[in-house]
Amino acid sequence: MSIDTRLTRLLGIRYPIIQAGMSWASSCAALPAAVSNAGGLGVIAAGPMRLADLASTLRQVRELTDKPFAVNIPLYRKGADEVLDLLVAERVPVIVASQGSPKAHLQRFKAYGATWLHVVAFVEHARKAAAAGVDGLVVVGSEAGGHPPANEVSTLVNVRRVLQEVDCPLVAGGGVADGYGIAALLALGADAVQLGTRFMLSEEANLHPAYKQKVLDADIADTVLVGRGSLPVRSVRNAFTERVALAERDGMPQVAPDDYAALLASASLKQASFDGDVDNGKVEAGQSAGLIHQLLPAAAIMHSLIEELEQALARLRAMQP
Repeated sequence: MSIDTRLTRLLGIRYPIIQAGMSWASSCAALPAAVSNAGGLGVIAAGPMRLADLASTLRQVRELTDKPFAVNIPLYRKGADEVLDLLVAERVPVIVASQGSPKAHLQRFKAYGATWLHVVAFVEHARKAAAAGVDGLVVVGSEAGGHPPANEVSTLVNVRRVLQEVDCPLVAGGGVADGYGIAALLALGADAVQLGTRFMLSEEANLHPAYKQKVLDADIADTVLVGRGSLPVRSVRNAFTERVALAERDGMPQVAPDDYAALLASASLKQASFDGDVDNGKVEAGQSAGLIHQLLPAAAIMHSLIEELEQALARLRAMQP
């Protein structure tokens, strides 16, 4: 089976499945290459990577696959301009950008034929990115891990609202871990679906084993959104999230904003994902963690997603009189 959408045609992929760019987890070659080889779009997460490491990873990915792949770049990160220069020099086929305006960068990427997808969590940002001329949008809802919208609007509602405002290829993300969820978001109007937590729990994900186990043990209500007054993060509940929750209940963001900022900065994703401190670090993951019960190779995950998607589509077809 293959599925034809605006985005599968645009990206040159067989299935409308995109592996989210996840700092540390996909800051490597093995996971993106495996997803791309299986017919989806693998994404290198450039966020935490040093320039030399990213250059090396790009070479490795090209040795492992001849299929399309992408690089995710948060435009606010330190050294973003140097990273973008490298991506142009390496003629990376797909850019997935987030947390910044695409306006200043689009022209030179379009000049060599790259596709630019822009991650948004709010309708107004979707309008601006579409008006700037991006090739597609990645729209995430509050179920997503990492940095979902602080207003806690769900993917189901967020995607439909964005589609009322813009007409461009759209990737939906948040709350999906199986083929049934993919079918639901395609029916909703998406042209592809982004999955993060599902691929985070793959053998190839570049994460400390303790991190993977913490997420694997989580149920659907075991993540929490913290840092609403700053850059919100959805993480698995642990000692760090409890400290933040207590501070928020005590009104620290309003009465002592500097102390609150220091508290949020006292933990990092690297602390959990690289060092394995899953009690005090940020264990970023989406609510879909509770739908995942097994650590698998990325190719097996792709096979399962496609099989479930076929089953979901067959079920919908069977409903027709």
